[in-house]
Amino acid sequence: MPKHVVILSTLDTKGEEAKYLKDLIEARGFKALLLDTSIGREPALVPDISSEEVARLGGGNIREIRASRNTGQVTPIMIKGATIKVQELLGKGLLDGIIAFGGASNTTSATTVMKALPFGIPKLMVSSTASMPAYAAKYIGTKDITMMHSVVDISGLNDIAKAVLERAAGGICGMAAASGGPVKPLSTSPLIAMTTFKFAEECGQHAMDLLEKKGYTVIPFHAQGIGDSAMEELIEQGLFSGVLDLVPAGVIEELLGGNRAAGPHRLEAAARMGIPQVLTPCGFDMLSCGPLSRREKKDPLWITLELAKRKIFIPDEFRVAARTRGDEVCRVAEVTARKLNESKGPVKFFIPSRGWSSLSTKGADLYEPVTDALFAPALRKHLRPDIEVSELPMELNSPEFAEALVNALEIMLKESLRG
Repeated sequence: MPKHVVILSTLDTKGEEAKYLKDLIEARGFKALLLDTSIGREPALVPDISSEEVARLGGGNIREIRASRNTGQVTPIMIKGATIKVQELLGKGLLDGIIAFGGASNTTSATTVMKALPFGIPKLMVSSTASMPAYAAKYIGTKDITMMHSVVDISGLNDIAKAVLERAAGGICGMAAASGGPVKPLSTSPLIAMTTFKFAEECGQHAMDLLEKKGYTVIPFHAQGIGDSAMEELIEQGLFSGVLDLVPAGVIEELLGGNRAAGPHRLEAAARMGIPQVLTPCGFDMLSCGPLSRREKKDPLWITLELAKRKIFIPDEFRVAARTRGDEVCRVAEVTARKLNESKGPVKFFIPSRGWSSLSTKGADLYEPVTDALFAPALRKHLRPDIEVSELPMELNSPEFAEALVNALEIMLKESLRG
């Protein structure tokens, strides 16, 4: 049976282009399914899944939707219906890849639908707004959506539009051919999720090596806000046996409004799933606040938090980190404790008293041991008494600290896996 590719499109305005894309995909031996999300007139092209069905699944009526002038009200109905339909097709084995094309509106709607599909299902968005910085992160979020910048608007079948759609068809067919469906771990060894970033690199690498020698498979996530948020979602899917959260920085970034904010639900997935967690305060010693031009432009974050008066690490114009204050590390201690208190599984928190990252060790740009010392008592004050907090007289990036983390996690993992 041929593999199936779903084409999301508004056939009332993009029917000719969608038909061309469908023909290209089917010429490669795939079955293409046109899913119509039109909210305007009845399309001339007959789809495989009609806008009437999509509207009904979304809780609406296509006649009322077409009569409405309130796009903001009816579009969510079509998004909801399309989301339900693609999940249904996936469940029936009739979706091996999904593709859409368009400008800002179609890209927003289509990528919202794509986000409902699991990791590993090929998702290709051909968009004339793919390179817009303000939009791109919102389109992709934490999902494995591939963005292809069309450069031109796909409106009519001119030579350039055809060339774009031809490459897009090749792209989604290639991905669908290579895909085995939603990603499922093939390793027989337990999977461990681990957060890391540049300033915890040595600790992360050493911990990974130790865990792999002990028979575990480590999946690292870059703690820049998106990576650690994606980790939370994959934990919810039950992929991991434990978490080594070296860099929970997304919590303080969310609290203060920094660049690496990981959303309001950081640290919650592992707690709900009841899997073992080992954490450190790495990243609580800094706030990502670049680019540096924000300082000159009197950016609200810089003004409100008085960042210009703090110790600042400036490796270049874009990567700028300001030292966190004592009141801020106490606040993040309370927030962290509140989230960890909800844990159904074992938790241990390790604090390296000689530096939480490579930026806060003695002689480094953000070295402030007096500020760091406020964190542990604040954490203990709000944390459940059964959650152990260990303060170790060493730097985070020392081999000894990594070994302490791994040994503690392994003990909890063995007990958890045995149970």
